[in-house]
Amino acid sequence: MLRLPEELRWIVLEDAVPVTPIKRVSAAEATFQALLALIASDGVAVGDRLPGEVELAKRFGVSRAILREALGACATLGLTETLTGSGTYIRAKSPRQGLTFGGYSAVDLIEARPHIEIPAAGYAAERRTPDQLDRMRALVERMRNTADLRAWVRLDGELHRLIAEASGNPVFAAMVDSLRQALDPQSEFLNITKARQSSSDEEHARIVDAIASGSADSARDMLSRHLFRVAEALGE
Repeated sequence: MLRLPEELRWIVLEDAVPVTPIKRVSAAEATFQALLALIASDGVAVGDRLPGEVELAKRFGVSRAILREALGACATLGLTETLTGSGTYIRAKSPRQGLTFGGYSAVDLIEARPHIEIPAAGYAAERRTPDQLDRMRALVERMRNTADLRAWVRLDGELHRLIAEASGNPVFAAMVDSLRQALDPQSEFLNITKARQSSSDEEHARIVDAIASGSADSARDMLSRHLFRVAEALGE
């Protein structure tokens, strides 16, 4: 189980009234869950080749693009491997421990991000320009209105880079830019497996609102809460 760094461990849910939210499941997540059920079933074994993409897409009632996104998540978990010209093979019946994205472990990313992105958000609240704030708000709105997962991930990266840029510290900007090679695939993975897109949209909006308020403490707090949610989803 992933261990949260001290910078995120203090965050406590403030919702006092227990509720059961209605979860919106994307086509990619539904396809991913269907693939998990297929792989875990007694009808297939490790080493077996899955049906072709056309057949699977037809079976699940989705496009081949959606199917490939779900297969990518399965590969990240070590469940499958796709060989060019040969097909997709089952490599394990249960997910492996220790996720990696862009050459970094999920644990390393969870530990490092609070030391980079939280202070950057605080400085952004104090130093951002009106143009940078307008661009942040526009990115949040575009993210809310896109149904394309890859497009959303690109916008997510742009927003986090812009927040670092708005800090006025080029070191933070360079570090966040470098990390996106790992964070983009991580973001895509979580949106497929945990339907994080809608929640992330709201978290991003709160971060931008806090930056707009000029309060460094609020901006750091909202960014901390966002990273906590990401770490929580990865820990699951």
